[in-house]
Amino acid sequence: MKIHKTTDADIDQEAPLIEHLIELRTRLLRTLIAIAAVFFCLVPFSADIYALLARPLLEQLPETSSMIATEVASPFLTPFKMTLVLAIFITIPYVLYQIWAFVAPGLYQQEKRLVVPLLASSSVLFYLGAAFAYFAVFPIIFGFFTRIAPEGVAVMTDINHYFNFTLKMFFAFGIAFETPIATLLTIRAGLVSAKKLAELRPYIIVALFVIAMLLTPPDVISQSLLAIPMWLLFELGLLLSKWLPMPDTNLDVETDSNH
Repeated sequence: MKIHKTTDADIDQEAPLIEHLIELRTRLLRTLIAIAAVFFCLVPFSADIYALLARPLLEQLPETSSMIATEVASPFLTPFKMTLVLAIFITIPYVLYQIWAFVAPGLYQQEKRLVVPLLASSSVLFYLGAAFAYFAVFPIIFGFFTRIAPEGVAVMTDINHYFNFTLKMFFAFGIAFETPIATLLTIRAGLVSAKKLAELRPYIIVALFVIAMLLTPPDVISQSLLAIPMWLLFELGLLLSKWLPMPDTNLDVETDSNH
């Protein structure tokens, strides 16, 4: 039986891994501290934050209706959870910065110049998606849902269910608004060219509507309000790809299989 002895070479190989793990732990701790700091600053305003979130629905409810809490702890826990989610939303740029700082040492200089604007634009687009959901989508879909209530049915939404619904919508629209970034990265990575994507436009539009169907409630209005902006943002990504330097790809060139 051979006994493996630890050599200096083994120690040298393990040292970078340990350093990376320590660096990862440091980045995670900084992220959690930032989220916790913002959260504790927002806790005194948790009731006001939830009132602001509930405004799009309350403005559409009949005068005789109101929101309800079907669980004993909901009046306390729901605003508390909303405040935590808002703290995460606010710290997204800092979280992305920590991710970038962790992977930056392994990137080339050209890649570093590309990552910074991508991270900044990703944060902005995510916030724009959430704002679009709050100011444009919520009034339409809540007005639609309250108007189609059957005769004799009082619309009285549970605050916890409302929070879960709006949270899904915020994330759905925030992620959907990242479509230009996804388009640019796909082209930049050489997976497909802008010309090929333009040719696949009809199939991509159908796919966007399918994605919107999976991310939104089962009604045509919500699906259209998500799919159409995604389509427009896809077109924006194609347009930007013409202005940004992209690698040459041979994906569109048909070659003889014998060559």
